[in-house]
Amino acid sequence: MGILPDSGRAAERLDRDAVAWITSVTASGQPQSSVVWFLVHDEAIYIGSKPTSPKVANIGANSKVSLHLNSDANGLDVVTVDSDAEILDAYPPGVQDVYLAKYERKIREELQTTPDALLAEYSTIVRITPRRVRVY
Repeated sequence: MGILPDSGRAAERLDRDAVAWITSVTASGQPQSSVVWFLVHDEAIYIGSKPTSPKVANIGANSKVSLHLNSDANGLDVVTVDSDAEILDAYPPGVQDVYLAKYERKIREELQTTPDALLAEYSTIVRITPRRVRVY
């Protein structure tokens, strides 16, 4: 496998964790972090976003982003992914179904909406291509 680890703690966390933080950069150079749902698929990480989200505008102007997972309660078990991001018109074939399978329970029970409604609201797709993964 390429830059994404295919075994070990980082791969386990990237597969299991439900949320990550993406940090993009505003036009004025200010880093801005946002919590996101994500899916790792074929050496890339995918997130859905509202089209009007600041992170979408930020990525349009500067494609360099970092994605990181929450640490444990002691500040350990850290996974960060330095990446390039791009805005897509739609999920690549098969990715949307896997994304929905990962989050369907949360969509229905926690957000109390339907997968179709969520996809309509979060219709902008961000593909994150990792350049470097750090685990510590």
